[in-house]
Amino acid sequence: MSSCCNTETIEVPIEPRVPGRIRTVALVGPPNSGKSTLFNRLTGLRQKVANYPGVTVEQRVGRLNGIDRADLTLIDLPGIYGLDTYSEDARVAVDVLHGEMPGTPAPDAILLVLDSLHLRRQLMLAAPVLSLGLPTLVLLNMSDLMEARGGHIDTLALAQELGVPVAKISATRGAGLDSITHFLNRKAEPDAPLSVTKIELPVVGNPRSYRQWATGISTRTKYKAPVSNQATKRIDGVLLHRAWGPLVFLAVVFAVFQVVFAIGQPLSDGFGNLLNAAGDAVAPLLGHGWLESLAIDGVWRGVASVLVFLPQILLLFLFIGVLEDSGYLARAALIADRVMRSIGLNGKAFIPLLSAYACAVPAIMATRTIENKRDRFATILVAPFMTCSARLPIYMLMIAAFIPNKPLLGDFFGLRAAVMLSLYVLGFLAALATARLLKSSILKASSAPFILELPQYRLPTVRSLGLRLVDRGKVFLRQAGTVILAVTLVLWILSHVPFHASLGESVIGRIGHFIEPIIRPLGFNWKIGIGLLTSVMAREVIVGTLGTLYGADPTTHSLGLQAALRHDLTLGGAMALVVFFAFAMQCTSTIAIVRRETNSWRWPALQFTYMSILAYVAALATNQAILAFMR
Repeated sequence: MSSCCNTETIEVPIEPRVPGRIRTVALVGPPNSGKSTLFNRLTGLRQKVANYPGVTVEQRVGRLNGIDRADLTLIDLPGIYGLDTYSEDARVAVDVLHGEMPGTPAPDAILLVLDSLHLRRQLMLAAPVLSLGLPTLVLLNMSDLMEARGGHIDTLALAQELGVPVAKISATRGAGLDSITHFLNRKAEPDAPLSVTKIELPVVGNPRSYRQWATGISTRTKYKAPVSNQATKRIDGVLLHRAWGPLVFLAVVFAVFQVVFAIGQPLSDGFGNLLNAAGDAVAPLLGHGWLESLAIDGVWRGVASVLVFLPQILLLFLFIGVLEDSGYLARAALIADRVMRSIGLNGKAFIPLLSAYACAVPAIMATRTIENKRDRFATILVAPFMTCSARLPIYMLMIAAFIPNKPLLGDFFGLRAAVMLSLYVLGFLAALATARLLKSSILKASSAPFILELPQYRLPTVRSLGLRLVDRGKVFLRQAGTVILAVTLVLWILSHVPFHASLGESVIGRIGHFIEPIIRPLGFNWKIGIGLLTSVMAREVIVGTLGTLYGADPTTHSLGLQAALRHDLTLGGAMALVVFFAFAMQCTSTIAIVRRETNSWRWPALQFTYMSILAYVAALATNQAILAFMR
């Protein structure tokens, strides 16, 4: 070791550390280096996504295109800046690279992706990666942009300095990827000659020496940083401005919300109608009886309740993908961080929370952009407070039945609109209060600086966006759909046992009568109680449930649903019901997604209990306050 420059000489083998062929290749690189784009380019649709055992960090595994071996697997590791940090992503990367991740094979080789536009900083990751002693190919991504802006790097000199092969590539355009095929095909041969190179690396575990080291290599390899893009500077001058930046950010996220809500909801409704029509077409083939009810109401309707969310999920991830791939999402996170930090949340929580106004399911899936585990969990736990579209049917039903259509600000703003708006505000305030409570108690974490490498602005590719949508759709259908189906079948059985009995005499009807004393102080009767139980599957189910119950009741059979509700409920009970739905977590899809994203039943159980208690207390206070006011 040389004490003057704080380095040590190590031997870097160009062959696997164990005899035999390369079977597993790890893709390593800093965030925003284009690593995921390269992974998609190399694997195409030959990939799968799952969680690492015991953690919520995703592992993406794929088979490489162009490699004449079916047993060669590529693992896309989380983006990291080094191997000595303590984030969940970094721990996963370290465990995988050291072969200590259960269920994941130790890598036999590494593809190290570095952004050539910021090579001097990115080279700091090369030191700890090379010290692992694995065969490594260094890929200088976005080299086409670097050279177009007057940048330069001597790849031969860099390869001699690092002791491993180096190649210039462009993951977006697919340029230079033949070097990867050549590297892996040649190194995959068991009889390839052994090659060992002696190089000097900074002392492992001393991150400060990585910067002395990276700067020296940059100088010796004649690295010339590209000229700063003046257009990028001018755009950032607006987007990152303390005054204009937040305004542009709010306009962008509001536009995303509007499009997801305005286009996604009709698409979901239309898709739902098609699914229901398909079920109705199949039903006559099964005859009338329990088989038809089980297959259509228990199985098909359950599957349809999952599939109906698919258009919104894909549309949301399409916009998130455009924002991320274009380079704007990283800048938006910096802007939002200034605001969200005041309530204890990470800046990246803003877009998922806003998108939850359309549906909490894709919003919770979108929290994966939040690196900090506690910040992500806090966002997941408060997202269902946002007024999703599933709450609108019960809101509109009760408001139309009990709130007079009186003007407040002329024809522009009426009493019904004011009540509807107040419910949106109520959910938002509950989310803020809950976030502050969580971040000051069970999810308390020390404030850490928000450090992010700003990527270059670039045009998203159709291929990258398409693969992202296929990825998200498969994960949602595979994971959430199974839970939804199981819960739906249980509810069907409870509503049909004993057979040939009326709904009121069924198990679920008896449960409704059993819980009536508990919900009576809220102004609810047993029929509302059954609606609350069935709406656990999906909030809007309560409308259909109440229609069935009141239609079967001789005293309200001739009345419309709104008139029937006015017959049984008071104004206090009606308003208590909408307040209950403003707070309660009545959505099996959301419960399933929270369980999947947190990898535990503890968090959705805590979330459901907390929101149910809050909903009960708020509904009780609402009913009692209105009763007192009406006296």
